[in-house]
Amino acid sequence: MSIKENLNDITSRLPEHVTLVAVSKTKPVTDLMEAYNTGQRIFGENKIQEMVEKYEQMPKDTEWHMIGHVQRNKVKYMAEFVNLVHGVDSLKLLKEINKQAKKHDRVINCLLQIKIAEEDSKFGMSSDDAKALLTSETFTSLTNVYVTGVMGMATFTEDSTQIETEFKRLKTIFDTLKNIETDNCALQTISMGMSGDYKLAIDCGSTMIRVGSSIFGHRNQ
Repeated sequence: MSIKENLNDITSRLPEHVTLVAVSKTKPVTDLMEAYNTGQRIFGENKIQEMVEKYEQMPKDTEWHMIGHVQRNKVKYMAEFVNLVHGVDSLKLLKEINKQAKKHDRVINCLLQIKIAEEDSKFGMSSDDAKALLTSETFTSLTNVYVTGVMGMATFTEDSTQIETEFKRLKTIFDTLKNIETDNCALQTISMGMSGDYKLAIDCGSTMIRVGSSIFGHRNQ
């Protein structure tokens, strides 16, 4: 199936409240344009440099989501245009995003990455870390970032029961944090679910899914 057919197939079955992020990492701009011409506007990249190169070539109404692990020293390269940073896992990173956003007179939307997987390799904060961050004085002073939700990555496993447990864990953490409202925080988004498990993620409360191979085919390493 073509990228267009894949996209139409997925979007036709998505509930209205769920946002689709097309994960376009390693894919050429021609593939992104095929998705764009089908109506897709939100693209997710996991390397800032690659995202910058594509941003320069793509139509300007494209929305760019940084879905990978973010190194603080690279934030400046995307601060001018990034729409949403999914993987914010520390106050230090948030401060850097705030600093760079300020230079461009922008407010950058962010999701707090919560560690829900059993695997050690996944980044993220605990529920307590996230609560402490959102209620800290330092956080409320960051006027150029806006925390709009949480993101989580389930364990890479065939065990759907485990994945479901982890997804539900993120929904529960979201529910406990969502009554924290400040000038720069109002939680609405739960970003979880990828090509293999997004249907399960939606059943567990996801409002944003990150889908790559089901749209673009398998990645060339």
